[in-house]
Amino acid sequence: MSDATPTPTATPERAQLPAQSPPVDPAETAVASDKAGSTGRLSWWRGDGGDGAKRNLGLIGVLAALIVVGAVTKPDLYGDPNWVWNNVLAILQLASVVGVVTVGMTFVIIGGGIDLSVGAIVALAGVWCTTVATQEFGAAGMIFTAIVVGICVGLVNGVLISYGKLVPFIATLAMLVAARGLAASISNKQTQVSSSTFINDIAARKILGIPILVYILGAVVVAGWILLNRTTFGRRTIAVGGNPEAARLAGINVRRHTMLLYALSGLCCGIAAIMLTSQATSAQAAMANLYELDAIAAAIIGGTLLSGGRGTIVGSLLGVIIFATITNLFAINGLSIEAQNMVKGGIIVAAVLVQQFQFKSVTRLLARNRVTTAT
Repeated sequence: MSDATPTPTATPERAQLPAQSPPVDPAETAVASDKAGSTGRLSWWRGDGGDGAKRNLGLIGVLAALIVVGAVTKPDLYGDPNWVWNNVLAILQLASVVGVVTVGMTFVIIGGGIDLSVGAIVALAGVWCTTVATQEFGAAGMIFTAIVVGICVGLVNGVLISYGKLVPFIATLAMLVAARGLAASISNKQTQVSSSTFINDIAARKILGIPILVYILGAVVVAGWILLNRTTFGRRTIAVGGNPEAARLAGINVRRHTMLLYALSGLCCGIAAIMLTSQATSAQAAMANLYELDAIAAAIIGGTLLSGGRGTIVGSLLGVIIFATITNLFAINGLSIEAQNMVKGGIIVAAVLVQQFQFKSVTRLLARNRVTTAT
């Protein structure tokens, strides 16, 4: 026998561990995250996300300028704190009815439509809810009737536009004429007086020194803001207004959503009808005249694109308050309504021109010029 030489066993190579990175200082991490957060905030401010905030700040600046003009022209009035506070409440109360209508109009315009019939819907709802037959059911029956009439007329607009393939301008213009005519027929061209103490007291009463109409406006604005910014309905509204075909391919029922937008506008008109009836303690077919123009103008001033796809409830509210402040400023200075309308028209034209001016294109052009010059 020969001695067998044992075969050496190969020892497995020890795996090379990756080199450990040096410990990270928590303080440096915090500083880095703060820098990243500040950079993100700056990029948001400079990008599309900050457009609405910058626009609203600009509107607040316009309001401040109007206050300065009032203080310069009427220093004796603006020097009295009690008068200033009462004047602010008067402006908000003046803006309350149009403000509620403007919330519904903002949704319609963001969704790519237009509604020229809102003033007529307010008149029809107001006349219908103040008929003798309706007033027999009390304040609840009057409020229910005004809201149902507003929603139903809005639904008719939506059906004509969505399923009847009518252009929104034509459909709502026809509804403007028809609703005014129906309101005149129901009221027999007479002013109908509201006998409901509850309805009439809405405009007269105050809570904590603030008129109830202002609270109603605030509630509608908050509800509209939540609906537009925190719900699927709001996201779909922006999508439909921005690109209806893309929204359809994404699974959104564009026709049904458009119909609901006009129903929402009608709902706001029904609420506004009760508010306006409370202010006048009556209703007639000629009430809410040209409210559609005021609502469209306020939405445009607030940054809502006429082509759809962009807009804010807060901006529309600021637009309403700006127009109410202008009306108040002209009234305390004894200026004519004609001059007031000319100023409003100029503001509308300026707002549309600002919307059409492409700031981003100018920024890119300047950046391109800098790069070319540097090379």
